[in-house]
Amino acid sequence: LYNKIYLKSNFKIGNRNIGPNYPSYIIAELSCNHNQDKNIALKLIEEAHKAGADAIKLQTYTQDTMTIDCSNSYFTDCLNGTLWEGETLYKLYSRAYTPWEWTKELKDYANSLGMHLFSSPFDTTAVDFLETLDIPAYKIASFEIVDHVLIKRIAQTCKPVIISSGMASFKELQEAINLLRNNGCSQICMLKCTSAYPAKLEDANLITMKDMAKNFNVITGLSDHTLDIEVPITSILLGGCVIEKHFTLDSTKIGMDNQMATEVDDFEQLIKSIKKVHSSLGNYSRILCDEEISMKNVMRRSLVAKVDIIEGEVITAEMLTAKRPPSGLSPDQVFDVIGKIAVKTIQKDRILNAEDIK
Repeated sequence: LYNKIYLKSNFKIGNRNIGPNYPSYIIAELSCNHNQDKNIALKLIEEAHKAGADAIKLQTYTQDTMTIDCSNSYFTDCLNGTLWEGETLYKLYSRAYTPWEWTKELKDYANSLGMHLFSSPFDTTAVDFLETLDIPAYKIASFEIVDHVLIKRIAQTCKPVIISSGMASFKELQEAINLLRNNGCSQICMLKCTSAYPAKLEDANLITMKDMAKNFNVITGLSDHTLDIEVPITSILLGGCVIEKHFTLDSTKIGMDNQMATEVDDFEQLIKSIKKVHSSLGNYSRILCDEEISMKNVMRRSLVAKVDIIEGEVITAEMLTAKRPPSGLSPDQVFDVIGKIAVKTIQKDRILNAEDIK
């Protein structure tokens, strides 16, 4: 069932097919790791390309589309216990957003390197803006699962959609998927996501990816917030077709997201490891490689006479053994040989052939 669901799925960004029969699609999430310096943003794209990423993802919002300029407890207490404790939401997002005027230049640069660039819009004005740039796909952030106005607007673009599960309930995910499909979106990828920054390895709960594929009839992947590379590598074994990971030039630099993002060297190692794991998975057919076929022709065995078998004798089990190479009757034919008559004398240690028996 798992395989059949996957094979029914269709997902494509640009000219790149994405799914279980294709190499894993790797997204470098820039988030706010550019620290509002466009040169850093361009450098992040360049380094992500060198590391082997397929796509760059931005987040499209402003402080005013995200929240209200207010400092009472409603707008500060929600950040307690996070990397941003002590901030107000408005100040946080004013330092974190990606200036919209950068988007075309960043997209053009990513495209020139052979990469896709798309974004997570956080309200409908962001979708309208991104549509003017012909963004090839959309990501729905896990926090926005219940924003049905936003989800409907994204669906109406008829673009491929990647949606993070995050802290959403099954009901919320089902409603979001139904809203997408009922409003023109036919290509959906759902990412397992643990919405903690950073996320603990033991909270990854990757096994649910199989249920996601079955319950929602989508291809699956991972939006990873852990600090290591083991979780995204493991997700490949559970059917993950898309891997998204936050990307930074320097995780020690004070910033909004740097502390839980992956640096260049580790990102490159992650992609290499994912490609190795994916290439080792193969397919669902039982196929022998060339080396196995060669070894089969050398290391299998033949039925061999354990003693001299005289012409006219009835062959018994005690007369036979199995030894290499596999140039005669196969050992799995032994019960067809026992009880047959030798049509000529078969000397001890000689390989039996079909013409030796009647």
